[in-house]
Amino acid sequence: MNTPLQRNRPWAMHGASIQIDPLFPYYANRSPDSIADELALAGYRTVHYFVVNEQQVDVLLVEALQRREIAVWALVLGNGTFSVELAPEAWSSWRMELIKPINDGFERFSHFSTDYIQWKKEVIAYLVENVPFDGIEIAEPYFPEWNGIERGVYGDVGPLAQQAFKDRYGMDMPNFTHSSAANYYTKIPYIYERWVEMRVEAVNGLIHEIINGEHGARDVRPDIKVATWSLAVRDAEATKKLREWQGLDALAMIDLVKPDMHMLQTHWPDWMKRGLPSNYIRDYESIAAPIRALHPKLPLGIQADIGSKSSMIKGRRWIDEMEHHAYSLGYQNWTAYEYHIGGYMYAEPPLPSSGLRIAPDEVMIIYNKRIDPHSIGTVTLYPATGLGKSYELKVSQSAVDGNRLFLRFNRTLPNTSFQLEVKDVSDTPDLWLLKGKKANRTPRKTKVFIVQEE
Repeated sequence: MNTPLQRNRPWAMHGASIQIDPLFPYYANRSPDSIADELALAGYRTVHYFVVNEQQVDVLLVEALQRREIAVWALVLGNGTFSVELAPEAWSSWRMELIKPINDGFERFSHFSTDYIQWKKEVIAYLVENVPFDGIEIAEPYFPEWNGIERGVYGDVGPLAQQAFKDRYGMDMPNFTHSSAANYYTKIPYIYERWVEMRVEAVNGLIHEIINGEHGARDVRPDIKVATWSLAVRDAEATKKLREWQGLDALAMIDLVKPDMHMLQTHWPDWMKRGLPSNYIRDYESIAAPIRALHPKLPLGIQADIGSKSSMIKGRRWIDEMEHHAYSLGYQNWTAYEYHIGGYMYAEPPLPSSGLRIAPDEVMIIYNKRIDPHSIGTVTLYPATGLGKSYELKVSQSAVDGNRLFLRFNRTLPNTSFQLEVKDVSDTPDLWLLKGKKANRTPRKTKVFIVQEE
């Protein structure tokens, strides 16, 4: 079933946004509305939904976010997939080959496989036709890897890449493993430069075909916004090395694909560093400034990592400072990987933000984060004004949906506004990315106003 054209949400390309991967345990066994409530309470009006499998997406979550006027991007990977469950039987023939094989659960596919590109285009077209995303973005479209030749994680060097080079230039591709070979890449700079150029064109061509090709994303969803992604790293020769090692030329990519927004993704040599300063993106200006100069009206965003490793978790202060630096440098938006791995998740207590009387004897309280259903303590009712007597309520039934707490009592509640204190509520360390962290509890005397359902 085709998706109707969506109302434009222009803020999708401006301001703060966050990445989410709904396959993490933190998002499991809770309603889409509870996830959407939590992200809205965190202040985000734009979400980048990390799509692991383009044919298995939570449509209800996308719709729940959009009901709260949160714009939703479909963030897909360009250089492979985590799931081949629904791929054609011949998918193994699409594989990219590296100097040294890597078995990390991610299937890397060759940019020189026309069958792969066609399949990727079809599944992305299916995705945006059937799920009402506001935008589509292809992240990580590049070849592996930073300093890949030296580290052995360089590709594609397989038969598909070899044949593509032979067909185009009538010669064998450079050798990357034996420095004594006559065609070792450093010995044949004239040929090696052609190899580099072919890889750049392959990266940009893959994105262009998926987005702009016949029956591609823009063809089936003319209304959808498009974002391209490239890498940024603190290195004096970053632009040259990214082009040479990973096939990334952001200016050529933008010229060909003509996106509505471009994102610079923080490369792993930076994000994994302990003590990375919040102003580190100032060192990306050699990459960002030329983009702004040639495309002054194109929204440019920056992506950070806020907690993929225990040694580099970023707290709320660091994130706020990074946001300030991003705007001062001229970025129109920023995002981070991934909402629930930020330092605030480990450091901040669950706090009630609002409460609603949904039945004569029942309330719903919304918290700023997911709460443990087994942690609900005593409940005390206070008058709305602070004047009058407080008394303990006996809970007859309780239920938790993510960050939503439902309490039913053995008596009818006041039909005017009042306050509740729910003691001993804790968060959910067993669902966090990094284990061994202690639970946080709601501070004593924390009260929430309960209003009447309209």
